[in-house]
Amino acid sequence: MVKLVKGVIPPMITVFHDDETIDERRTRDHVKFLIDNGVHGIVPGGSTGEFMGLGLEERKRLIELVIDEVNGRVPVYAGSMHYSTRLTIELGKFAEKAGAQGVMVTPPYYLNPPKRDALDHFRALREAINIPIILYNNPWFVGYEFTPWEIAQLVDEGVLQGVKEAHGDPWRVHTLKYLCGDKLVVYYGHDINGLEALLCGADGWLTGMVNLVPAACVRLYELANRGAIEEARALWYKLIPLVNFICVDRKDNYPHFVQIFKDGLNLLGRDVGKPLKPLTPLKKSEKVCLAEILEKLIQEGVINM
Repeated sequence: MVKLVKGVIPPMITVFHDDETIDERRTRDHVKFLIDNGVHGIVPGGSTGEFMGLGLEERKRLIELVIDEVNGRVPVYAGSMHYSTRLTIELGKFAEKAGAQGVMVTPPYYLNPPKRDALDHFRALREAINIPIILYNNPWFVGYEFTPWEIAQLVDEGVLQGVKEAHGDPWRVHTLKYLCGDKLVVYYGHDINGLEALLCGADGWLTGMVNLVPAACVRLYELANRGAIEEARALWYKLIPLVNFICVDRKDNYPHFVQIFKDGLNLLGRDVGKPLKPLTPLKKSEKVCLAEILEKLIQEGVINM
C-alpha cells in the first residue's frame, strides 16, 4: 500500500456558481493555486469543501475533477465520509477507482452510534478498499471522538494509516506518535496551535487556513521540520492575527471559517464565490477587519501578490 505523504495539505474549498452547483473551472483554478504555492497534497470534499451540502453524485464529480486537475502532481486524499457505512464504502471505492491515493473519513456522525459500531465502520471500509484511510477525528462536528488508544488499536489491525486530529490540542499529536510511531501519519487538523503541533511531532498540517495562505503554511512547516524555531516563531507571530480571527475572535460561531476563507480569497482577487447557504458572506465590518489583517500580511511579505 502506498504511504501517505507528510507536509501541508489543504482540505480545499469548493467553488460554486450562484445557483450552488459546482463551478468546475474556478475549482480547478483553486487547485492550481494551491499546487503553485507548494502544498504537499490535497483533500477535496472535506468540511472546508462543504461536502455536507452536496449530493452523492456531486461529491463523486468533485473527487473526479480534482484528481484530473492535479494530474499526479501531488497526492489526492478524497473526503469520503458519510453516516452510512454503505455509502462511505461507495464513495471510497469510487475514489480509489478514480485514482485517489487515499481517503479521509470521519466517524459516523449525527446518530452518535455505539463506539464498537463506529470502529467497525472503519473495519468495513478497510475490507472494501486498498488505499490508505485517514481518520478525520473531529468531535466538534461528529459529536464524539476516537481516543488515541482506540486509534492505535485500528492502526495495529492495519485499518488506519493516517489521522487528522481536529481537536486543536497538540497533546493528541505527541500521544499518537508515542503510541504508533511511524505506523501512523499524524496530521494536525486545526489552525489554532499549528506551530506547537509541528514542533511536537506532527507529520503534517491538514487545515482550512492553507486555502487562504498556502505558501506561508508551507514555509512554517519547512521551518519547523528543520528545527529553525526562531524563524518559525517569527512567522507564526505574523500569522497570529489571522489565526485569532479564524479561531478566537468569534461569537455564536461567527465569523465562520468557510466565510473567512472564501471572503479572504475574494479580497485577494481569487474570485471563489460564496459559501453554500445557510452560510452567507461576511458582513461589512468583519470583511473590513479581515482586509486589514491580509493587507498587513502582504506588507510583511507573508502573502505575495
